[in-house]
Amino acid sequence: MAGALYVVSTPIGNLADITFRAIETLKSVDLIAAEDTRHTKILLDRYGITTSTTSYFEYNKVRKTDYLLRVLKEGKTVALVSDAGTPGISDPGYKIIRSCLDNDIQVIPIPGPAAFLTALCISGKPTDAFTFEGFLSNKSQRRKNQLKKLRDDGRTAVIYESPHRILKLLEAILEVYGDVGIVLARELTKKFEELRREKVSESLAHFRSSGPKGEFIVII
Repeated sequence: MAGALYVVSTPIGNLADITFRAIETLKSVDLIAAEDTRHTKILLDRYGITTSTTSYFEYNKVRKTDYLLRVLKEGKTVALVSDAGTPGISDPGYKIIRSCLDNDIQVIPIPGPAAFLTALCISGKPTDAFTFEGFLSNKSQRRKNQLKKLRDDGRTAVIYESPHRILKLLEAILEVYGDVGIVLARELTKKFEELRREKVSESLAHFRSSGPKGEFIVII
């Protein structure tokens, strides 16, 4: 009989933001597939978890999916974790989850935090209808086209962005949306947590002068 894949949500920053069930699952499975084993080790050490780990990230996902499927078909259990938050959100988790379902292997969710939902809930923007886009294209024109579709759609848009691309994204938002009010969140639940509610031009001025740091969640 095949084993089971547990999709385990982990903290987005503060290591105390983890459920009892997640800890119990990570302790009991045969193997933990982690986006970055070094990063995950910090969490495992905090809670005295000694389960073996293996890497599972964007550039080894094809090879490692085959390996994890073999492990699961042997009847063993595997926990899938990302660097932060819920696996399958803007990470390679989709491939192993889809492969398990295609092979009649049980997939069990262990719910917990997701950075984009955490930011959206405290943003002050409408939450009755929203769209999550993850990372937009790094190609200028395609990024603008994506933003135009989001603008015309009318729903609250939630976007992820890296520190070295955030200025280009803000410039594109200013061009497509105009100088609207946006929310930028970074380092949520961590020591230097920051949530900025301001005009696009104000965000641009601030990060041009101070230099952006950390991963961003942008809400329009």
